[in-house]
Amino acid sequence: MSDIGEAVGTAVEGGLFAKAIGGKGGQVSDKDGQPLEQGHFAERTCLNCGTELIGSHCHACGQKAHLHRTLRAFLHDLLHGALHFEGKTWKTLPKLALKPGELTRRYIEGERARFVSPMALFLFSIFLMFAVFQFAGITTPTDLQGDNRTNLRDAVAAEVENKEEQIARIDRELADEDADLDASERRELEAERESLENELAILTSADTLPFLDRGDTEEPAAGEDDDDATVIPVRSGDGPEMKMKLTGTDWIDGGLEKWRKQPALMLYKLQTNFYKFSWLLIPISIPFVWLLFVWKRRFKAYDHAIFVTYSLSFMTLLILTLVMLAQLAVPMGLLVWAGLLIPPIHIYKHLRGTYALSRFSAFWRLCVLTVFITIILTLFLQALVLLGLF
Repeated sequence: MSDIGEAVGTAVEGGLFAKAIGGKGGQVSDKDGQPLEQGHFAERTCLNCGTELIGSHCHACGQKAHLHRTLRAFLHDLLHGALHFEGKTWKTLPKLALKPGELTRRYIEGERARFVSPMALFLFSIFLMFAVFQFAGITTPTDLQGDNRTNLRDAVAAEVENKEEQIARIDRELADEDADLDASERRELEAERESLENELAILTSADTLPFLDRGDTEEPAAGEDDDDATVIPVRSGDGPEMKMKLTGTDWIDGGLEKWRKQPALMLYKLQTNFYKFSWLLIPISIPFVWLLFVWKRRFKAYDHAIFVTYSLSFMTLLILTLVMLAQLAVPMGLLVWAGLLIPPIHIYKHLRGTYALSRFSAFWRLCVLTVFITIILTLFLQALVLLGLF
């Protein structure tokens, strides 16, 4: 938390410094000799399109008439662009939390300048989620070990071949009448051969044979591992495993092979794809919300898109709030109950306010939507897995 405090303090310090060096310096003049405040542009015509200015904004392209060229203005743009610190944010967030239906309906009906757009709020919440999760150390595990049965099988087979070659060499030396071996040398060779045979017997025992790709091995019993199963560790160490049968489709089996060999990398790709493709939740969700109002023609797909995007933004911000509270040692039981109760209550209020529903209509749609949410998340996870195969 000290890093965040230092960052805010630095920004404030920079703003004061900018005010000191850019506020009341000497006067400069434009090309007509008119005095201008230092760091400001002449504002007779639009600097973007050249249109003669009437009012505080260009009526042709919309650019502000009054532009600054100071460090203070740059810091303002930085805070505005990166953190979206502006008045309408503080008008939007309370409405989103307490009166989501009113916010959505007013935005749909045309009050756009007053509130943050749903897409901008959603993308900002995803960006904030990435930052908070990194700060809280919520990342995919990096110590998962892939299934190395193929490598072990190859190593065992190579070792068996090496032992067999050594035994064959000793047999040739013992059978060579011209070698003129004395009794002690013959005993050493025989002892070495016996040792090699014992090692070979261990390598080709019933416990080791499944790792060898031989035709004379028995098929594994029901419930045991087989070579057609892809094994994906669920956690590191000797924890549980997830098994998938190969499908026979090359690109799918190739993806499963990636999961088998590098599960940690694939989980990392899954996490990064979640941040990059989280917007897919919006088009996936819209048809399901549309099904709830298919016979109400006055509600269009646009209405459902605004409803879905604002709802997803709230749920993302709720998750972030719970994560930050967990970092502050708030009791986990309280956070779990909040995570279970707040979402359905918020969706219920959101439905009622957005679509002007009765209590019963909002309640049964909430129940159906809860089932739809499970389907939506499943489809989204499957999309992320497929994207991770490429």
